[in-house]
This record gives sequence, C-alpha cells and structure tokens, in this order.
Amino acid sequence: MRSLIDRLVAARIGGTWNFYREGPGAALRRERLAAYLAERSGARWLLVGEAPGYRGARVSGLPFTSERQLTGAGPAEATATIVHRVLAELEIADDVLLWNVVPTHPGTETTNRAPTRSEVAAGRCFADELAEGRRGVAVGGVAHAALGGDHVRHPSHGGAAAFASGLRALMLR
Repeated sequence: MRSLIDRLVAARIGGTWNFYREGPGAALRRERLAAYLAERSGARWLLVGEAPGYRGARVSGLPFTSERQLTGAGPAEATATIVHRVLAELEIADDVLLWNVVPTHPGTETTNRAPTRSEVAAGRCFADELAEGRRGVAVGGVAHAALGGDHVRHPSHGGAAAFASGLRALMLR
C-alpha cells in the first residue's frame, strides 16, 4: 500500500486540495491512512463515496471518518457518523474498506463542492486499485456514475435510512 500512498501524495487532481501532501497534519494523515489500509487489507467490501468532506477526511485523513471519531475532539461529520453506525449495526465494520472516488478534497476549509468529471476520472484509478479482490459498492450518485455496479443512497440530506436498508439488502445477497 505504500506505493498507493506515495502516488496519492504526488497526485494533482484538478482543483482539489491534496491534504495528504499539504497543510498542517499532512504527515499524520498519511500515517493514519497507511495504518488504516494495512488494517483493512483483507476487507471483502469496498464502499466508495464521492469525495472527502471538509469536516471529515480532509481533517482526519480517513474516508468517511471525522477527527472526532478518532480522537474525541475536533469537527464531527454527519455522514461519517451514519456510515460507521450502520457498519457497526450490520457487524461488518472490520470487513469494509472505505474510500472516495476522488480521494482529495474539492472545496475549501469550510465548504464542499461536487467534483468535476475530470477530477472523478483522475481520482478513479485509486478506487479501481483498491477494488481488486473486493466487492465494491458505490455510495451516492457521483460514485455510482463513475463506477457502476452495486450502489446505495448517500446517507446525507435525509438519506440515512435508505443508506442503511440498501446496504443491508446488499449484504444479504
């Protein structure tokens, strides 16, 4: 996985911010990602979202994970809370690798924006690599348009129940 992280650090994906390369805490975010990928190397499932949120992975370095979930301090992120809660309820948290089709943050320190088509195309190679040997599930419309295949509704903006029931249905297949 070190090669993937090195390529991710070097990546320039459109107008997104590469928080693994730049800014205070970049080294910590890289270390966290390396440990996370090693811990989940045998995960059978890959859940792929759109892009890191400004209060989630942009700060923590881990997809669908807020700093508050890791340390008890810092910003919380609603989507991250929902995703981790549902994975725990389904008792599959340790068998799921979380990722984003665009692994760098489109937006600012206080905003998110949808990634452009070219940013999705440039970031997809990382998701494709991590999908090898795993059952992939796109989370939300952007990820589904990019990856196709199985998908569930994104949990944001009132989609928590649909996300949970969709994921539960896929797990039972």
